[in-house]
Amino acid sequence: MENTNLVKKEFISVWVRDPQVHKEEFWHAYITYEICLHTNSMCFRKKTSCVRRRYSEFVWLRQKLQNNALLIELPKLPRGNPFFNLNSDFQITQRMRGLQHFLEAVLQTPLLLSDSLLHLFLQSPLSIAKMDACAQGQTHYTVAQAIQRCVGYTRFPVEEQHQEEDSKTCCDSDCESTTSSGLGNSIGCATSVEEDSSYNESFSHEFQATTPEAELCSSLSSSPSNQ
Repeated sequence: MENTNLVKKEFISVWVRDPQVHKEEFWHAYITYEICLHTNSMCFRKKTSCVRRRYSEFVWLRQKLQNNALLIELPKLPRGNPFFNLNSDFQITQRMRGLQHFLEAVLQTPLLLSDSLLHLFLQSPLSIAKMDACAQGQTHYTVAQAIQRCVGYTRFPVEEQHQEEDSKTCCDSDCESTTSSGLGNSIGCATSVEEDSSYNESFSHEFQATTPEAELCSSLSSSPSNQ
């Protein structure tokens, strides 16, 4: 008889998908990518989450992790390209794959899982400045509170498969599927930029009611730096 008390195997799954172009003023634009996390690890307070980040924030994260773990050789990020074409599906897909491989390697390094900046990057919509301030205890909310207040609808592989089946049935009736495609085994997340904005406003309002640091908490995401 098999032992029914076997310890459940721990897993951390991460997907980088759904690139979206954002325009700043007339000449400048950048891409954000959806990062979806699903885990049963005790290292994470939230077992499912979904946030959006841009390439420059990945660069910042890697530098911070390296500064906090000097003896560890961190995985490489896809190389920055000053001539990156926002209209090139090939370049965007290659960058997404590189970002996902980077996160997968980071999450397989136990020492890095204790870094609060990694958790804020993966499970909160805070900007770089606010992540730094929060990790250093310079905010009226803790790392755990910032993460716990990050809410959003996350769709996982089994659910996405069911949706694809429903879409096929719908297509037989001349209906178009609205399912977003991502990388390989990626999951779909229905959190949109508009939803992120409404969440930011509610999060901001909650903290403004409890702390005088309204200028710090007025927005969970500042304007990202150049690509």
